[in-house]
Amino acid sequence: MSLFRDSILSHHERQNPLLLSMDIRKSPAEQDAALICFYKKPNVEWARPLNCRLEGDAAIGEGVSRFFLSTCMNKLKSGFCFNFANTAVTHLFDGQPGHLVPSASQFLVESDMFAMAGRMVGHSFVHGGPCLSGLSPAVVHVLFGGSPETATVTPEDCPDLDIRETIRLLEGESELSDKDKTSVQELAYAWDLPGLNGNNRRWLFEKMLIHAVIGRVTRQIKQFRRGLKETPIWTLLTKRPDTVAQLFPQERAVDCNPAIIMQHITWPHEEDDDDDDDDYSLDTKCRISGYLRHFIENASPDELTDLLKFWTGWEIMPRNNLSIEVVKGSFPTASTLF
Repeated sequence: MSLFRDSILSHHERQNPLLLSMDIRKSPAEQDAALICFYKKPNVEWARPLNCRLEGDAAIGEGVSRFFLSTCMNKLKSGFCFNFANTAVTHLFDGQPGHLVPSASQFLVESDMFAMAGRMVGHSFVHGGPCLSGLSPAVVHVLFGGSPETATVTPEDCPDLDIRETIRLLEGESELSDKDKTSVQELAYAWDLPGLNGNNRRWLFEKMLIHAVIGRVTRQIKQFRRGLKETPIWTLLTKRPDTVAQLFPQERAVDCNPAIIMQHITWPHEEDDDDDDDDYSLDTKCRISGYLRHFIENASPDELTDLLKFWTGWEIMPRNNLSIEVVKGSFPTASTLF
């Protein structure tokens, strides 16, 4: 994957750069609009060099690019700040972590928002940014040409809790009440499926579950695929299917692990004590470093993600080590936008 990315970037390095700009002095909705406007552009070569500018902030360089790419992946999962259907935040993907599926909103399809999402994911990969984690395995299966009937769909993949509970009435063999039967019948008829009888209970359960998770968002998945195809990432995904799991990892696969972070840290060592300009002795450095070690060993995955983001500029473990320097100051500092 790294070789593919380096080759693509090298091939386009002499082209005019893309310019992505945002004014952080404006409202969250206006900031999100700047991202959406940039990725709604059609016929763009997304492997061109990327220049990012943050108006109203002194930050420059790679940290600004990291900020934008990290923000894009976060927005795909947490939602964009624009008002649709009287909601302050509009989500492109719904559901619980690890089971995200595209929103069934037709407005988002007609606005080409899922094509935009595909471009965001592909563009982030090309420039070494975060991946989109937490998609339902069933959605990923269909996204790359798998049949909905062969997808592994679970009730947890259904984002609508009312629909999920209705479908779950068909699980098991227990007798349904008249009220439960009515709920199942109404949902089945709404989706042009036959009514419940004594012989089709299991079949109807599977059909309703597939339709609830995949059938209602077929257009969204196709549009998301189209956005991915506009970026170089699609070539890699089709030629090397084994990379799909790396580019669309499950939520638990990207959790920051204390042991992994500790392996990447370069702690203050004895040679550092030889410098007469040091603010502190080696003993003091080790004691202060011990506080950080204790925090990392006991922090939650979300806290570790925030620490890594603060330290490196995004939630990606760096290829080189994480270094620590103990100096006089009121708070920890890092040379990143965050």
